[in-house]
Amino acid sequence: MSARTQAPTSTPCEDLGRTWWWRGSATEGEGMQDGDLRVSEDMTTDQTSWEAAVRHLYEDAFTFSATGPRAHEDWRADVLAVMARAVPDPRGWAGLDDTANERSPEYPDFPFCRPALQSDPSRPLTPTDIGERLHEIDRASAENLLLALTDDGCTLRNLERFTESFDELQNMARTVLARYGDTFTCYTNVTVGARKDDTLDFGASHWGYTPMTFYGEDCGLVIVSDTEVGLFWSFDAI
Repeated sequence: MSARTQAPTSTPCEDLGRTWWWRGSATEGEGMQDGDLRVSEDMTTDQTSWEAAVRHLYEDAFTFSATGPRAHEDWRADVLAVMARAVPDPRGWAGLDDTANERSPEYPDFPFCRPALQSDPSRPLTPTDIGERLHEIDRASAENLLLALTDDGCTLRNLERFTESFDELQNMARTVLARYGDTFTCYTNVTVGARKDDTLDFGASHWGYTPMTFYGEDCGLVIVSDTEVGLFWSFDAI
């Protein structure tokens, strides 16, 4: 899909070599709590349903959503291939890429970069970089994160712009996850709240992220199954 939003004109990766924190607010009482998500072994989705869910959830976001094949023993190498648009969706299903037209010979993997290396921001990320910037989260947190990524700020307050109920939007997030089966693992560069048990607490008043792109804010989810790796990222060009 062609880009729908212009990229920022600020200096790439400037001052991104650290985790950023600031105050925010989630919708109090909404979202799932630990253990609420139940993924049935026979929960599946089809191309039409999956593409419709992705489009509806992220149509107003500044986003990169794509899936690639598992081709390496190290899933982090597969993540890099998807970031570089080096592999097609293994099923031919359509994702979203609002940054595709901003790629250039200087920044071929735009917007993904190595933020810690400010002297050479065009240097590609490595599997080690991916491992250092992502941490594992549970499925319930991944479901909530898919909903928080529908706009910038990584909050469930983003759902207020939708006309659907929370339950309906939650079902869309489950449709997105269903593609990856029932044995996937999830990783993110986001931390929400102070919990230490691989969960994101969207009832907390603060959140942070470890930057992985050229943008002033980037929040993402990586889903790893035995056969595919899915990336869902949202950006804010602040």
